[in-house]
Amino acid sequence: MLGVLGRLRAVCVRHRAVLEQDPIDRAVRAIARRNSYALVWAQFGVAHLVAAGGLGLLSLYQSMHGKFWLLFAVAQALVSLDNLVSIKLTRRMWRPVWAWERGARDDAATIAAWTALATLPLTYLRRMRTYPLIFAWLPFLVFVIAELHLPWYSFVVLLAVGTSVIACGIIVRYFLMEIVTRPVIERIAEHLPADFAIDAPGLPLRVRLFLAAPIINVITALVVGGLSAAGHHEHLQNLGVSWLIAVGVALTISLELVVLAVRVLASSLNDLRRATERVRDGDYSARVPVVATDESGKLAQSFNRMVEGLQERERLREAFGAYVDPGLAERVLREGSELAGEELEVSVLFLDIRNFTSYAERAEPQDVVALLNGLWEQIVPVLMLHGGHANKFIGDGLLAVFGAPEPLPGHAEHAVDAALALAALVGERYAGQVRVGIGVNTGTVIAGTVGGGGRIEFTVIGDAVNTAARVEAATRETGDDVLITEATRACLCHDRLEFLERPPVPMKGKSVAVRLWAPTAPSTGTGALTPAESVPGVD
Repeated sequence: MLGVLGRLRAVCVRHRAVLEQDPIDRAVRAIARRNSYALVWAQFGVAHLVAAGGLGLLSLYQSMHGKFWLLFAVAQALVSLDNLVSIKLTRRMWRPVWAWERGARDDAATIAAWTALATLPLTYLRRMRTYPLIFAWLPFLVFVIAELHLPWYSFVVLLAVGTSVIACGIIVRYFLMEIVTRPVIERIAEHLPADFAIDAPGLPLRVRLFLAAPIINVITALVVGGLSAAGHHEHLQNLGVSWLIAVGVALTISLELVVLAVRVLASSLNDLRRATERVRDGDYSARVPVVATDESGKLAQSFNRMVEGLQERERLREAFGAYVDPGLAERVLREGSELAGEELEVSVLFLDIRNFTSYAERAEPQDVVALLNGLWEQIVPVLMLHGGHANKFIGDGLLAVFGAPEPLPGHAEHAVDAALALAALVGERYAGQVRVGIGVNTGTVIAGTVGGGGRIEFTVIGDAVNTAARVEAATRETGDDVLITEATRACLCHDRLEFLERPPVPMKGKSVAVRLWAPTAPSTGTGALTPAESVPGVD
């Protein structure tokens, strides 16, 4: 039920996000889903509107002598030629995207497609930076001067004003390219590798504003000047004056306002960038100051709430890791809590503190708990060092698994090495005050989560587990600290250890006695690990 509710909630969130999009954005995404390149070539049509607007601006300052539509037709023809060249260039730049859409989804192809789209506007402008000026604007300028019989100085005036109009068109084209490619690049970005690093060139936000705002102000001033002039002809000299005034205002008052706006916006973005880097490095206490009520303030607030969620998740992870083996915790966080049962070959290690019950009857409760915690504090890291999973604490006993929940090549070797290391550690640290018995067995188990009523745990089930527990119990009869079964011994490299066979011990539920071995490292120069003398306390 919770899973169904979670999926319904996710669907509702997605639908709400779609409804919150503006109509233009929804239309762009709908078209891009059908044909990713369609809007790219369609946006080149805006250049026709820019050319028509530029010619209309000229008509405010200079009489056309009935030749407006001739000049209009020539301008549109030159723009069409420029658009054909632009379409051919962008189609060539779009090839990695088409390859990706046809199924080339490996990391290299995905990165190539993403890079092609992310750099498309800037790369296009770099390759086409001279074409409109040389092959469209200059020929048209010469044609206008010749047809309207303008004086020589008009060339300079029209060149400056026309360049401003072309710059405005270039800026509009740049932003339109970013808008129409965004749905496609978002779809590709979902498949980028996790370690992907951005190394493609980009146009900083401050540069965009510094270029766009003054040019737009110049065009606005020219239009206002032309509309407010008395009459609509023989004002070409006023065009030059209006352009100089507009440029002066754009480079002083307008530019200063842009600088102030960019400074405020850049400060908020820099705060967000620095906080993001701190979170990336694991510092979940990072927060962004909320200093505005606009989009930047809402973004900062959303970021802070996100980091609070991450901080809470990290606290849960740490608490989870304290109760569950870290390897299992990582797998549960990665795959979910329902780990399906699977048949695995593992090595099981049972460890028990000798005669702990009699000690617990004599000692104070806090001393009992302190002893256990101190012992487990030293034992668990040894198990983890050898690749083991501390599966379950059973009072004064411990069940450890080697080979589950994550596969572990050579799990028998790791289990026996861990058992010997634990016996030596306890003997050294507690000097006979505490003794342990350890049994190791190798076999097939069923590993997975079991439980109910909202409480589950990861466990291993099978005869191999029961046998390991009974091998540990046999250490009380043989006097060894570590015993392993024949199944475990068969998986070991015999040149690393020496083994002393103990008499087979009949075990409950077993029709045939299990052969047992006491391992020891040859370098010790001793036989099997022998019991120490009992001392007061835990014996």
